[in-house]
Amino acid sequence: MANTRVASRYAKSLLQLAVEKNILDEVYQDMVLFQEVSSNNHDFVLMLRNPIISHDKKKAVLYSIFQDRVNVSTLTIFDIITRKNREAYLPAIAESFKIQYRQHKGIEKATIITATALTDELRDQMSAYAKRLTQKSIELEEKIDTSIIGGYIIVIGDQQIDNSVRTKLREMSYEFSETSYIKAY
Repeated sequence: MANTRVASRYAKSLLQLAVEKNILDEVYQDMVLFQEVSSNNHDFVLMLRNPIISHDKKKAVLYSIFQDRVNVSTLTIFDIITRKNREAYLPAIAESFKIQYRQHKGIEKATIITATALTDELRDQMSAYAKRLTQKSIELEEKIDTSIIGGYIIVIGDQQIDNSVRTKLREMSYEFSETSYIKAY
């Protein structure tokens, strides 16, 4: 809980700074990049959390990875966070920033789960469907789960629409188990 609160505060400050400097989209891309590095390199995240590694070394690692790849304001935030000994919060700050960015821009995140990869035509149709449901711009995230057999599951906020073959089969199985096909006399 405290982790989320701290991350949210730093993300809010970063969002306000980015809006003020008119670099919001650049900083958003920086946070996306930071999350990609974090998710692809578990050792990087462990290094940020490690209390034995000095804050100067963590700052040097951050600079060596991101110096030529992110906006100067993003590097400044990294510097402030390392000086305050809060590097461990950086992955949560990046996630919180992305959430606040979408809220600021009126963008809703929709996750579509399918058994196979979507074609461009289906992707466009699902985006349009999600946009009709939310009346907002959509950021579509695609996931593949072969266990759903076919169809799709779409998750938008706390709403889930499950139109998968797996769910339909479960519903039919339940109906068959509850229905007696022997005529009662």
